[in-house]
Amino acid sequence: MFREALRGFLLCLLMAAMSGAMSELSPAQSFVLDLPLQSQRAQISQRIGITDVTINYHRPLVNDRKVWNDLVPYGKVWRAGANINTTITFSDPVQIEGKPLDKGTYGLHMIPNADDWTIIFSKNSTSWGAFTYDEKEDALRVTVKPQPADMHNALTYDFDQLQPNSAVVELEWEKIAVPFKVSVDVHDAVQASLKKQLRNLSQYTWISWDEAANYFLTEKIALDDALTYANKSIENEDRYDNEDTKAKVLTALNRKDEAATAQKKALDLASPLQIHLYGRQLQGEKRNQEAFVIFRENAKKHPDLWFVHTGLARVYSSEGKFDDAAKEMKLSLAVAPDSQKSYLDGLEKKLEAKQDINQ
Repeated sequence: MFREALRGFLLCLLMAAMSGAMSELSPAQSFVLDLPLQSQRAQISQRIGITDVTINYHRPLVNDRKVWNDLVPYGKVWRAGANINTTITFSDPVQIEGKPLDKGTYGLHMIPNADDWTIIFSKNSTSWGAFTYDEKEDALRVTVKPQPADMHNALTYDFDQLQPNSAVVELEWEKIAVPFKVSVDVHDAVQASLKKQLRNLSQYTWISWDEAANYFLTEKIALDDALTYANKSIENEDRYDNEDTKAKVLTALNRKDEAATAQKKALDLASPLQIHLYGRQLQGEKRNQEAFVIFRENAKKHPDLWFVHTGLARVYSSEGKFDDAAKEMKLSLAVAPDSQKSYLDGLEKKLEAKQDINQ
């Protein structure tokens, strides 16, 4: 008897808690069963750098109703969607409108008004709607300005104004858009992530450490860490690739003698094609004379390779010896892979017209 009475009491409590939300349901909908909802569930995600931002929400429809200051009253906390909490998840710490917010999942609520909206990130992300919202559970509040928008019958979240380190989240419903900016310290996020990644199986491959070093080198950050990673890569497997990376990092650190030693070692380990590509890299850096030395040395060691002939053609072209350059280009065309022949044919035509192919 006691158990049945307790069950009845709990059922009454449940029905009382549900009564405020019953208007959200049609007769065909259920709190217990998985049945279709009038406001359908949706999810949208955006990656900023390596940080994932995900919004889970339900999409109420306008359906010829007056939404603002009617269906959704001004000045009151709103679930920013329908049914259960709208949630927003950040895989790393972020800034919302310039204010810091830790990684995690938050209940997303809003307080609409005619001239400004309050965006609320609640530590409680598992409630039904905003009926049990508690301001004490706020992690962050920001104030933003609503904007006019094209008609959206279904409530929609979108990501816009994408930048390498930020995006603008927009709620759009009826003829109102409500934007807030999410920013990420991408460098901090990547550095923290790399420290974790390089403790798993990736630590046993040369390429993982080399890629990490090259990220820092490209972004011009944490160059001492980049050098450590380059050396770790070399410890796994000494190759042209990671010795070349090490040389570039040492150059960026203004340690020129060490850089020259590392670059020499890289070239000693390089394949003929890698040597040729290094010469082309030097040309891209406007270091043509150094490149021509590389092309000549490669030709002495590997005279029959098609790209070696193109390297020599570039040397002769720079000296105004267009006939010699065209001859080398013809030799290259004769043995080059089909995928390269159209490009090489264009270079040959330039040489026959006495045009320098290095310009």
